[in-house]
Amino acid sequence: MKYTILLGFFLAGFLTSNTFSQIQTDVVEYKHDKTILEGYISYDKSLKGPRPGVLVVHEWYGVNDYVKKRAEQLAQLGYVAFVVDMYGKGIRPATPQECGIQAGKYRNDRPLMRARVKAALDELKKNKMVDPKKIAAIGYCFGGSVVLELARSGVDIAGVVSFHGGLDTPNPDDAKNIKGKVLVCHGGDDPHITMGAVTAFQEEMKNAKVDYQVIVYGGAVHSFTNPDAGNDPSKGAAYNANADKRSWEAMRQLFGEIFK
Repeated sequence: MKYTILLGFFLAGFLTSNTFSQIQTDVVEYKHDKTILEGYISYDKSLKGPRPGVLVVHEWYGVNDYVKKRAEQLAQLGYVAFVVDMYGKGIRPATPQECGIQAGKYRNDRPLMRARVKAALDELKKNKMVDPKKIAAIGYCFGGSVVLELARSGVDIAGVVSFHGGLDTPNPDDAKNIKGKVLVCHGGDDPHITMGAVTAFQEEMKNAKVDYQVIVYGGAVHSFTNPDAGNDPSKGAAYNANADKRSWEAMRQLFGEIFK
């Protein structure tokens, strides 16, 4: 009996490691106008045929290990995940001040924000592994703002998910252009994006008759999905394991609906 149990554990471990070994991540260089961008694509190379694609937009820190990890998690679910580079190849801010400067360029120029992420969408659609009719976009913090603006631009994608992202827009009427479903995962105690902003966003979605959902996680503050945010909510940004797990499951449920 003991031998059988040990063999079972060995086989389980082998199958798990074999599954993970099928996940591949490649660097993808692409352009928006004259700006060279460097994204990352993650996929399960054991799968055959076209499958849904998911854009993944980084926080204000730019492309880093955290957003790459999220792409790998999506690849493990069977999607082709493409990490968007909003800033440009080699532009990786290292301090909050530098992050603010880079993110501010796009927050203050929404047409530029939309065009930059649209370049990544076009790149993903060209990939032979991707079904161009089954594409979604997710984003974290700054990236949450980006995917919502992408949806407001009227592109034909199945859905977007914002994790603790900015909700405001200079043109609320643009919500009428949204074609897919919208999911917002928000920290109930987020001092940076208040419940007043959530209420205004809900009115925007309601007026445009968008199929949307807002989930508020009590006790969670900004950056609740990122372990690197620390564990002190009093600082306004902190990891919350429960909110992280629940929001990821909410995303998976949405994808189950839109990628039937």
